[in-house]
Amino acid sequence: MNACRSPPRWHPVTVDAREVNLTLDFCLRVGELLISTGAGAADVTATMRSLSQHLGLRGAEVDVTYTSLSMSYQADPEAIPIHTTRQVKNRTIDYDHLTAVDHLVRQVVRDEVDLQGARIALGRIISGGHRRPRWAATLGMAVMAAAFTVYVGGDPWVVVLSFISGASIDQLQHLLHRRWRLPLFYLQVAGAGLATLLAVIAAALPLDLDVSTSITANITVMLAGISFMGALQDALTGFHVTASARIMEALVSTAGIIAGVTGGLVFASAVGVPIHGAVSSGTSTLQSITLATGGGAVGAAAFAYAAYAPKRTLLPIAVIAGIAVVLSIVVPGDVGRTWRVAVAALFIGLIAYSVATRLKVPPLVIVVSSVVPFLPGYSIYRGLTMLAQETPATTSVGLVALFTAASVALALASGVYLGEYIAQPLSRRSWRIETRLSGPRLVGPLRKDRTAAPVPVAETDS
Repeated sequence: MNACRSPPRWHPVTVDAREVNLTLDFCLRVGELLISTGAGAADVTATMRSLSQHLGLRGAEVDVTYTSLSMSYQADPEAIPIHTTRQVKNRTIDYDHLTAVDHLVRQVVRDEVDLQGARIALGRIISGGHRRPRWAATLGMAVMAAAFTVYVGGDPWVVVLSFISGASIDQLQHLLHRRWRLPLFYLQVAGAGLATLLAVIAAALPLDLDVSTSITANITVMLAGISFMGALQDALTGFHVTASARIMEALVSTAGIIAGVTGGLVFASAVGVPIHGAVSSGTSTLQSITLATGGGAVGAAAFAYAAYAPKRTLLPIAVIAGIAVVLSIVVPGDVGRTWRVAVAALFIGLIAYSVATRLKVPPLVIVVSSVVPFLPGYSIYRGLTMLAQETPATTSVGLVALFTAASVALALASGVYLGEYIAQPLSRRSWRIETRLSGPRLVGPLRKDRTAAPVPVAETDS
């Protein structure tokens, strides 16, 4: 009678605990590197789940916040769950490591490398450093500041001043971070204060320079290091805790810039060197569309170079940014700066995915670099100079300028993200991924490779 008994429908699954721990550790290390280099929480979660499912851990739970990542796996209801956590210690814009890890993830999901080989490759990426020396990043920041001075209408001597200021700010911030590990707020205060101090010294010389353009350009350079894109992506994809943390960090970093510039303006007033906000926004006072296009294009490429983006991306980024600048110019002036920026950002979002696919880099590299020329450096500087005069009329103008800066930042991020929504070519399987993610992918594998093993569907952690 026992021989006729039907077998149970469910059998316990035997899983090697060591293999599970190695897989979870690998996924966490990948996620840590992605989120520390600016990837959104939705992309990080989807990538980690894709990796874990492809490596045999189906049903692994992923929880991503801005400061920590955790994963847990339970082979069956009677097994003891395995839970691992990893803290996010360092945050930097590093497109070299981001691209390398993105390629490694794609190799894993295409079965081109096993777990052991992937762990070795990841260790080499993390410990291998960069292909460019540190001074090359400083040079990129200096060229970026000089290019943005051209973008806002600076004369040749002010361009030289901006070049010196950009290099000095980068070296000062790097020194303070490496030696004293100061938080980003104090680094921004020091950088903005140094930019304003150098402008005050130049204004005191008998050269008749409009140094306000140099301050504006250096504010834009420092704003480029703030992850506005990742913050809005997290907010739109349902990762509100991470979005709140990123938005708070962006606000604190911007407050550091405001504090540094304000302190410099107070010092200028104390020593009797007046500095006024003579420069006007973006493209409206440029001597020609050619200068605007050239300044924006070179500035965007210089930022990508300073962020260690692959060299093959520099020219496409310059072209995309230059076209976006032209689009922002040809939009009628009565539309307003915010809508002109939104149109340019929408174009960048529409084209970034296809360009990134051909260049074999994450779209995030193209997107963030191309929108840098449109960061609201002028609006912030104008708002501060108006508030510093402490009169009712100038105070209201200053507050409007600061609100304009916030609206421009929002228009940039939302315009780019809407462009990605429209542009990404979605196969049937990719559409299911996007539906669960509630948004487009800026990092990580998306499309199914028909010649390789199936890529597991990744979903958001709601």
